[in-house]
Amino acid sequence: MSNILVTGSNGQLGSEIKKLSSNYNYNFLFTTKDTLDIADLNSMRAFLIEHNIDIFINCAAYTAVDKAESNQKVANSINNIAVKNIAMLCNEFGIKLIHISTDYVFDGKNFKPYNENDKTNPNSVYGKTKRDAERAILEYNLKNSIIIRTSWIYSSFGNNFVKTMLNLGNDKDELGVIFDQVGTPTYARDLAKTILDILPNINNTKVQIYNYSNEGVLSWYDFAKEIMKMAKLNCKINPIETKEYPTPALRPHYSILNKAKIKKDFDIAIPYWKDSLEKCLKILGERK
Repeated sequence: MSNILVTGSNGQLGSEIKKLSSNYNYNFLFTTKDTLDIADLNSMRAFLIEHNIDIFINCAAYTAVDKAESNQKVANSINNIAVKNIAMLCNEFGIKLIHISTDYVFDGKNFKPYNENDKTNPNSVYGKTKRDAERAILEYNLKNSIIIRTSWIYSSFGNNFVKTMLNLGNDKDELGVIFDQVGTPTYARDLAKTILDILPNINNTKVQIYNYSNEGVLSWYDFAKEIMKMAKLNCKINPIETKEYPTPALRPHYSILNKAKIKKDFDIAIPYWKDSLEKCLKILGERK
């Protein structure tokens, strides 16, 4: 039975993998920043040896996008330097690596869905640290390893847009939500299931990059409207432009990911975003 290390197990994706883990025939080890410091090379090496890790699923990341602009050193340490160490160790011990990246590696100026070969050009510190981590993994050219770029992730665990909208929708009569940033949400449980389902079929001689989000296209405004509708909250959602809601970090205006490669290579179906949102809201007890 393979030993799988899942880092960042208290985050949205890590929590969903933990929730699903009993359905799969693996020996899982779940760590957090308090139980394993991924930025400490010696600690990482000792852990991998002690537990004889076969597969490394790296869900750990510094995801405070705006705070990263003023905490560049910390963001780079977790998102980039630690990942370089992980890639080096996985190469050293022949460990299969699944690393989670982001649509923020792109500048959002495209006019058609991004594919895996499109040029990266991040416009935030967060995006740059994630892009640099991808490059580090590609440099080590790990066998049987993949990078998955995802977008707009949410879950019944942790803090995310869906939970924020539910909380605000219960407290306020109306909200302004950005309509000029478009992409696709990703229900973390769908991504977690996909990762665990495709594990046995990851067999490549060099690192492959894949895109994954739910199906469909929408703006944050559309997303908020549907959350209120499904939860039957009487909160009016008003469309606003990005310039009306300035943030320290620039967001991509266009974050649609082309998922043809992962669907073809692993013969998977990806759920439509509304169907996944409904499932999440039911778990949260908010689907009325």
